Amino acid sequence: MQSKTHILVDLWVESRTRFTKLLDGITEADLRKKLGESPNSAGFLIRHIGDVELLFAKNVFGDSSVKVVAKTVIDQKDSGEWTNLVELTTYVQDSFEKLYSIVSKQGEEDWEQIITTKEFGTKTKSEAFGRIVSHTAYHAGQLAVVLKYGQL
Repeated sequence: MQSKTHILVDLWVESRTRFTKLLDGITEADLRKKLGESPNSAGFLIRHIGDVELLFAKNVFGDSSVKVVAKTVIDQKDSGEWTNLVELTTYVQDSFEKLYSIVSKQGEEDWEQIITTKEFGTKTKSEAFGRIVSHTAYHAGQLAVVLKYGQL
């Protein structure tokens, strides 16, 4: 029988493929695309996913080695600076690896630990983990629409 940690990690990794498969075909020009009057570009969405994964690794799962300046969360709008494809893809690969590393170390009892954040209140770690799974999938959907229908 697989552990709860193994099952939850598998669920997250599979869910995240909605995002990573989009990255396989993206171009640097795509990063500037926006949908209509939407405030956020494709590049912003990619950076935001990475920012939030790093915040989860640090603040939800307690990885004190993670250093993050979550500019997309701080600014809450696109500054137009997320235009370097190599930097962005490296950033989200790093955010994945950091979150994967700390989540993989969780014991069975850790998932029931109560945490409190200003963003979503008091939850167990397993409930909080559901937030990162849905967060990435939500923004991956936005990214897919921006890439398909967005304009420069």
